[in-house]
Amino acid sequence: MREIVLDTETTGLDPFDGHRIVEIGAVELHNHVPTGRHFHEYIDPERPMPAEAFAVHGLGDDFLRGKPLFAAVSGAFVDFIGDAKLVIHNAEFDMRFLNAEFGRLKLPELPMARAVDTVALARRRFPGSPASLDALCRRFGIDNSARTLHGALLDAEILAEVYLELIGGRQPGLLLGGGQRGATGADSPQQEWRPGPRPRRLASRVTAEEAEAHATFVARLGDKSLWPAP
Repeated sequence: MREIVLDTETTGLDPFDGHRIVEIGAVELHNHVPTGRHFHEYIDPERPMPAEAFAVHGLGDDFLRGKPLFAAVSGAFVDFIGDAKLVIHNAEFDMRFLNAEFGRLKLPELPMARAVDTVALARRRFPGSPASLDALCRRFGIDNSARTLHGALLDAEILAEVYLELIGGRQPGLLLGGGQRGATGADSPQQEWRPGPRPRRLASRVTAEEAEAHATFVARLGDKSLWPAP
């Protein structure tokens, strides 16, 4: 199972007010294991950066000037995500911005059904508790000390760790064997793990009285018994 954990940074809160994406970061999971593959781009939003947004992510006009436009990176982004599930913190926000950018390019929108919202997961698992990324890092003991400002790729990497904890731990499937993707290469085949025989038989837990009672019962069944008397 392939999933893409992603995050965006933007010039503001609503694409319908003219705000644009300025950074996309995404990391790949296969069977809930990071593969090491990622997608990351800074994007020229073709508009000035408001002071409020700059305070959040630190991406200013001088830095973004000359970076590729969304149209230039959209093909590589669509190829990277493929048809995978999209794991996003507050998914409605990022999906709205991505679909606004796709709409400008007359590209098909991403259906909301593809998104797994980790805010919703956190609120179902911990009702009434804070569901911010920082709060979840504190809850799960995940190091987010490098997160002095928001950054799409760093936040996607941190969110991948949070997501794996939310769904039951960092090895939710307990994938055994040498065919785990990411351990031996991104394209290694998945191998099915099978238990081997025990080196020694387990000792019987049947008492002498139980064995005698069973033998007596079977003897009463006569010659047509499926379990012949010893």
